[in-house]
Amino acid sequence: MPLTLKPPLTARAMPSRRLSHRLSRKPPRLPAQLSARLPARLPEGLTARLPGRGPGRRPPRALRAALRAPDRSALADLLTRRPVTVRDVRRSLGVETATRRWLIAGVLPLWLGAGLADWYAHRRTRIEDTAGARESLIHAVMMAEAGVPVTLGLFCEVNAGVLAGCAAAYGAHTATAYWDVTYAEQRRRVTPAEQHVHSLLEIVPLMATGFLAVLHWDQARALVTGGRSADWAIRAKRRDPLSPRTRVALVGAMLLLGALPYAEEMRRCLRARPTLRAQPEAPTPPTRTLAIPADPAGSTGSTGSAGSSGSSAAF
Repeated sequence: MPLTLKPPLTARAMPSRRLSHRLSRKPPRLPAQLSARLPARLPEGLTARLPGRGPGRRPPRALRAALRAPDRSALADLLTRRPVTVRDVRRSLGVETATRRWLIAGVLPLWLGAGLADWYAHRRTRIEDTAGARESLIHAVMMAEAGVPVTLGLFCEVNAGVLAGCAAAYGAHTATAYWDVTYAEQRRRVTPAEQHVHSLLEIVPLMATGFLAVLHWDQARALVTGGRSADWAIRAKRRDPLSPRTRVALVGAMLLLGALPYAEEMRRCLRARPTLRAQPEAPTPPTRTLAIPADPAGSTGSTGSAGSSGSSAAF
């Protein structure tokens, strides 16, 4: 049977006039401000590797738009690396997806796990009989402050306004955490394990805010430099990479592992002492580090040695 060749699919499916019209259309022009910020000519190492482009010639508009910082350095590194493998291209293109997955499957569970461990430490030291409901109220405030970046990142378009809100919530969370430890260590023992959990609870919101800034570096740069491209409007997401089932699972995990344990703690504290007032300090410091006497100003060597021996005896 003789072999017959059929015309290409595009030629059969599209009339010749329509096809020629699409091929002759010019690419869309870039705004004047964006075009002025892009390099007029590419380096010789890049233009030599582009098809149909000689050294020193002006790059296409689409390529110039893709070479904006920090994409410029990433694409330059990819094109000048020899040899360029499929693994290199896959890693460069998958950075955003990997960052989102680590933010959802790594940072968020780490924050919920640390909060659950902190709740267990409060239960072991009998917070209802020592610090009372005042400390539990401080914990609820910190949970709400840490939940602001999570809520904004899940349901709102991440822009300069959202990043500013995340930074403000992190600053408020840090100040509240200092208030919490200052109040608690005078009334109940804050163990070394709980102190390490507190360190984790303080750094995880910073990690989440940093990852959001990396994913939306243009708005983060506009926020820092005060550029005109900063978008301050808080609005719901139009294109969400997360499915509705994933968002429901994340919100359910925050309610089950975050809000519910601390609600149980507040209920337990109010049943023991139905008041939100500050409880009196313990007669002896329950946290051992507070038993170390302060070094008086202008002390001599002998008093310093006596102070050190007294501190060792306190332990």
